[in-house]
Amino acid sequence: MASEASMSAENTINLSDRLKRLFIRLGILPFLLVIAVIVFSLMSDNFLTGRNLMNVLRQSVYLTIVSLGQMLALLTGGFDLSVGTIVALSSVVGALAMATAFAAMPDLVWLAIFIGCFAGILAGTMIGVVNGIGVSLFNVSPFMMSLGMASVGFGIALYLTGGVPVYGMPQQFGDIFGFGALFGIPVPVYVAAIIILCLYLFLNWTPFGRYFYAVGGNIKAAGLSGISTRATLFWTYVFCAGLAAVAGMLLTARLDTGEANIGASMPLESIAACVIAGVSLRGGVGRVENVVLGALFIGLVQNGMNLARIESYLQTVVLGALLILAVIADQIRLRYVASLKR
Repeated sequence: MASEASMSAENTINLSDRLKRLFIRLGILPFLLVIAVIVFSLMSDNFLTGRNLMNVLRQSVYLTIVSLGQMLALLTGGFDLSVGTIVALSSVVGALAMATAFAAMPDLVWLAIFIGCFAGILAGTMIGVVNGIGVSLFNVSPFMMSLGMASVGFGIALYLTGGVPVYGMPQQFGDIFGFGALFGIPVPVYVAAIIILCLYLFLNWTPFGRYFYAVGGNIKAAGLSGISTRATLFWTYVFCAGLAAVAGMLLTARLDTGEANIGASMPLESIAACVIAGVSLRGGVGRVENVVLGALFIGLVQNGMNLARIESYLQTVVLGALLILAVIADQIRLRYVASLKR
């Protein structure tokens, strides 16, 4: 009896140790994905259908692109609270420019679309330029800098529109970039896939991409090793804003209007997607593929709650709770890593 009890205790310890090592290697995201799929499959028969999963993929495109930009900021030890404003400002400026160009040149549809997209992405990216200058040159806290620019950008968007949606864009813009599909896959998914591939190659196969990890891991050591930390921080927020601006234009195509009120939940959702995916709030740790899964997980949860007819107010509670859970899990994971090194 004593030997059986000792064997049982030993097996329990081994299982616990294996689970700890699995948690350290994979993080909390795989466990949350499994739980979400099981729970929402039980709550709705339509959840695991191919049509619904494709819908989740399409809806998650915008958050995925914004989250990839947010990942860059987190890698360098900061974050960007202005991504929601950048989405809104790019939408408003892009829609205004596109509608104006289309009214002036109704026969040159694609030129009007190009002008609108260029203007929208440029306007959003300029917010990142200002953020980058403040953080890199004047050593302003990323929290205060991006929070201030979020207010500035939102005010500009409201001033340009008066709070009224912008119409008058070419129908082809929405038909292709909002509702278009190629081989059954929505066009925005292809745009997101190209961005994911480019960012993966940039971060993992270029020296400049590795600088983001170095600066976030130890900014003093990075500076001593010859890395231009100021340039890295500057481009971090420019790239982050540029990606958010692209998401803003894609969302504009989906809505078929320029809106000053879209993107309000993007800062929380993008940070949640990154943290759930294992991107460290301390900087220097994060993987592109995990962030993509994190954004898909957020989209999956939101879709599942919609199918289960959970009120939108409660959905924000769930999202906030997931963010807190992910941060706690990250702290526990760090403790496990430290215990294994002893």
